Amino acid sequence: MKHIRDHIDEPHNRSRAALETAIVDALGGRSIVLVGIMGCGKSTVGRRLAQRLHLDFVDADSEIERAANMTVAEIFAEHGESYFRSGEERVIARLLKEGPQVLATGGGAFMSEATRSEIAQEGLSIWLKADLDVVMSRVRRRATRPLLQNSDPEGTMRALMDKREPVYALADLTVHSRDVPHDSVVDEIIETLRLHLLGGAGSV
Repeated sequence: MKHIRDHIDEPHNRSRAALETAIVDALGGRSIVLVGIMGCGKSTVGRRLAQRLHLDFVDADSEIERAANMTVAEIFAEHGESYFRSGEERVIARLLKEGPQVLATGGGAFMSEATRSEIAQEGLSIWLKADLDVVMSRVRRRATRPLLQNSDPEGTMRALMDKREPVYALADLTVHSRDVPHDSVVDEIIETLRLHLLGGAGSV
């Protein structure tokens, strides 16, 4: 026997599923491309967003590592940043042909004009905008960020954000990635997609 709560939730769940299907239909073959500074939640939030929309999740950095058979840190150390960025452009251009999907990009990927152009043609970009204290609390947990391997990672991060945020702001949509449960950010992304793609129709 179903619990009373299940009966109460059923209409909401059905309408939510219909909304998510409508969003995917409106995307057509385009990918949802998450951009933003390292630590803003692109991979974690992206996975959950993909699950909600029943789309594949792809992490561009993981695909680059697979193609090179090296980690991002190893590519930076052995070949330098410009070599990495060139490979990043090629991999993202290839991945964008495989939509619809949720694609998480590396923090510097959107700085490339060529990549921004590819994303504009093949995808819908969403900037996960996060504050400095939030991203620093996250990136400190991992020692694999090549751009932060120095004596002043917080100063480096602040400089990166100052340089990159005006470019991230060119994304189609912006969602604030805060220190809240990831599902709350996913809910905000879906609501933002609803307003953008469906003109406000399909509200739950």
